[in-house]
Amino acid sequence: MIKNTTASALKVIPLGGLHEIGKNTCVFEYGDEIILLDAGLAFPTDGMHGVNIVLPDMTYLRENSHKIKGMIVTHGHEDHIGGIPYHLKEFEIPVIYGPRLAMALLAGKLEEAGVSHRTELRTVRPRDTVRIGKNFLVEYIRNTHSMADSFTVAIHTPVGIIIHTGDFKIDHTPVDGEHFDLQKLAEYGERGVLCLISDSTNSEVPGFTASERSVAPNLDRIIAQATGRIMITTFASSVHRLQIILDLAKKNNRYVGVVGRSMLNVIAHCRNLGYIKCEDSIFKPLREIRNLPEDKILILTTGSQGEPMAAMTRIANGEHHELKIRKGDTVIFSANPIPGNTIAVVNTIDKLMMLGANVVYGRDKGIHVSGHGCQEDQKLMINMTRPKFFLPVHGEHRMLIQHSKTAQSMGIPASNMVIIDNGDVVELTENSIRVAGTVPSGIELVDSSRSGVVKANVLKERQQLAGDGAVTVAAALNAEGKLVAKPEIHLKGVVTSADRALLQQSIAQTIETVLSDRWSEFVTPSATTESGVDVDWAGVQTQIERAIARVLRRELQSNPMLVFLMQIPEGASFVRREPAEVTPGSLEAPKLLGSSPASAPTPPPAPVPVNKVTGRRRPRTAAKVASTVS
Repeated sequence: MIKNTTASALKVIPLGGLHEIGKNTCVFEYGDEIILLDAGLAFPTDGMHGVNIVLPDMTYLRENSHKIKGMIVTHGHEDHIGGIPYHLKEFEIPVIYGPRLAMALLAGKLEEAGVSHRTELRTVRPRDTVRIGKNFLVEYIRNTHSMADSFTVAIHTPVGIIIHTGDFKIDHTPVDGEHFDLQKLAEYGERGVLCLISDSTNSEVPGFTASERSVAPNLDRIIAQATGRIMITTFASSVHRLQIILDLAKKNNRYVGVVGRSMLNVIAHCRNLGYIKCEDSIFKPLREIRNLPEDKILILTTGSQGEPMAAMTRIANGEHHELKIRKGDTVIFSANPIPGNTIAVVNTIDKLMMLGANVVYGRDKGIHVSGHGCQEDQKLMINMTRPKFFLPVHGEHRMLIQHSKTAQSMGIPASNMVIIDNGDVVELTENSIRVAGTVPSGIELVDSSRSGVVKANVLKERQQLAGDGAVTVAAALNAEGKLVAKPEIHLKGVVTSADRALLQQSIAQTIETVLSDRWSEFVTPSATTESGVDVDWAGVQTQIERAIARVLRRELQSNPMLVFLMQIPEGASFVRREPAEVTPGSLEAPKLLGSSPASAPTPPPAPVPVNKVTGRRRPRTAAKVASTVS
């Protein structure tokens, strides 16, 4: 036991996983030491154009990276380990402890991202205890979940013992025979648990979550009755489900083709580590499986959540280069849509049916069970640990509320629990639990190039482009502030009944009005220039752009992105002498691309592009993001 030698409080700071499903990341801080529990990701919604990955805002960890002593990983789902390679690009984590399967999957991710040198991976087994820093001692307790090698953790701290359940359900007949270590949980309950931090995902569902084994008879019946090819899509990380499917393929004399990078990766690691057991001969590459009789083929694919680039989605769209749906194929969705993915999944099912496939899906078919505990599982967890304080996590707000009600029904006072959001700082002492403030929270979006974070203003511009299109205006001015020719206008993705010639004329008149009315504001005498005056061309551009934006909003009745290209006389200096005045309600002044004025006073005479979103309409709100785990 770590003794409490000071009156300091333990801080528990979730950065992701609350009021949402996905990007689970939690900080435990005591004194000058921080340990992390998991660091997951989520996947983008339709409004996050060009975004591949959604991460929690890691500002707090970047600012306190010197305090980080290590990380504990509970299991290998993407919403628990997927963010680690991105975080290691910004700060080091001295050591990461986790199960063998999670560490094997993570090692490949770190190697691919080129950050494996920024941490040390150490594997743990059930009941292993690891010390991190001087204030944290962590014991790993085997639990049961939809993924093999999953753990609950007991964190010994100076203020008391914290039990974090990780993702769990209580499966009394696990496929791999690895039972939940309820005895160890009960031991901690006897010793005294200060706080239970518990998975809330299925807190609204009565009863117990069914065992993973319960799907086997239903899948067996469907596979046995199918007369043509069978395609099964499920979560690649549902290792127990994969084992069941491989066993049934052998029983029904079918060869298995595996499609999808993540599916191939997980199966390879699981076979190497012994979590999936099957003969090599059951697998056939796609180039060979095409030549087999159709009643001997079973294809295992990714794409159970309708992900745009996943194999099943591409098959449904007719875009997969090796697999096409044939009349008589049976397609099995051995997964339920997670929040936010329902429309994508339904669209995929419709397309498969229109191509002639017999699609088997739905909760009533008994071909999927959750990996998260329902109300009775949660009650058993509370009863075994008997915590003094309770903190529901991993779920949307209504789930957290219901879980707290379940805990109250088990005798935990409402005053001994808090409902929090990402970024809230929970302070725990031996005798109290309270929310003591907040740290920066939110999301960081990784571009499809995976090379940079998409800032809020960039996402807003992308949403604006998708919603209202773009207007490009090009104008050339002479040294006296006159238009050299009529401005050129190009509309992309803009729906309007306005006459283009009239719009061009209106914009030209607007530019001429700005130049005639306000030219004197931007001209000052100068003894160093050939013309004898110095022109604030950046200020001119700002005022013209604002005026054009007003015209576009009036004429088009929408808010397209404005790209204003202004050509100035050769040799003119595109430098702002003073910041342009921004009046209340006006548009924000555009930012100039390239170097600062001091380092580049004389740009070439070619048009200088300045991108600007016109209008101040609030961008479409991005929905909560869910991760593709069961």
